[in-house]
Amino acid sequence: MSTLPENKNPVRDNAMTVVATALLAAFLWWAEGHLDGYKIRIINLIAINAILGLSLNLIYGMAGMFSLGHAGFMAIGAYVSALLILTPEQKTAMWILDPIAPWLTGIHAPFLVSLLAAGLLAALFGWLVALPVLRLGGDYLGIATLGFSEIIRILITNLTPITNGPLGLKGIPSHTSLWMSYGCLIAALACVARLMRSNFGNVIRAVRDDEIAAKTMGINTYSTRVLAFTMGCFGGGVGGALMGNLITTIDPKMFMITQTYSLLMIIVVGGLGSITGSVVGSILVTTMLEWLRFVENPVTIGSLEIPGIPGMRMVIFSVLLIAVIIFRREGIMGMSEFSWDRLFSYRNRVTRGGGAS
Repeated sequence: MSTLPENKNPVRDNAMTVVATALLAAFLWWAEGHLDGYKIRIINLIAINAILGLSLNLIYGMAGMFSLGHAGFMAIGAYVSALLILTPEQKTAMWILDPIAPWLTGIHAPFLVSLLAAGLLAALFGWLVALPVLRLGGDYLGIATLGFSEIIRILITNLTPITNGPLGLKGIPSHTSLWMSYGCLIAALACVARLMRSNFGNVIRAVRDDEIAAKTMGINTYSTRVLAFTMGCFGGGVGGALMGNLITTIDPKMFMITQTYSLLMIIVVGGLGSITGSVVGSILVTTMLEWLRFVENPVTIGSLEIPGIPGMRMVIFSVLLIAVIIFRREGIMGMSEFSWDRLFSYRNRVTRGGGAS
């Protein structure tokens, strides 16, 4: 007889994971050949926002640190990746306000190398921010990261020899395909899931739930928080790089505080502390924000013409977000995760209930 708990079937779970991955791959292959560029961009944005939401959820939901600086880490990642993959000819032609820094002209790297560099540099800045601020405790991290995000944006605007200033970077090679964005998402999900199942994941939860008790047990809460924050910043840098390569043009105005607010909406809707919730929240928020664009366009009903109201989609979405917070304050997934065990257990309960009736 099996010693596994009821519904615990690793062979079945692995097989279901392989099937689900194959179905996703089939959908991406079909989408590339049958969907227009706009729909493909939305599907790409879902994956990129899921990566960004997951990285912020690691900081806020899983480690309990309120951060408002993710837009700054996205900006670092986007600019680092773009500067590495732009050709010397593009760089020379693009810098018109001031000449480009000579050492920057000859730097060129493959896209995957630029992704790694974007994540590492964002993580380095995150580490430098976390080292002094996390010693203070409380809500200082939120204030400090908000200030950091604005500092990064102002530096990008003024460091013209490096960033091309307010003109931004245009003509960035578009390497963010469906396969690239969803490959990065699957890798991010696998890494975070493995991390949270490890002993370090248990330590992160312990620090989040009761820092005093964690200190009593001998846990170095300061080092744990610094490491968790740094890893979250790495994801922010990678997500920013993917975003920049998808849009193919970036400028400082793209990385306002509203970017961070959008990511907060994703993890609040999906569920703070839930890996699955980051994906669910990304799907809902990204698609709803695009679908609601119709309320900003003029509508003609017979002889009646209703003018579009700019910004109305954000008003409607904010109302929906408030409704989620009121009626489902823990988010759609709460702190729970999707699993094949949970799915089959639910199916078995439904089957037994149907049979009994």
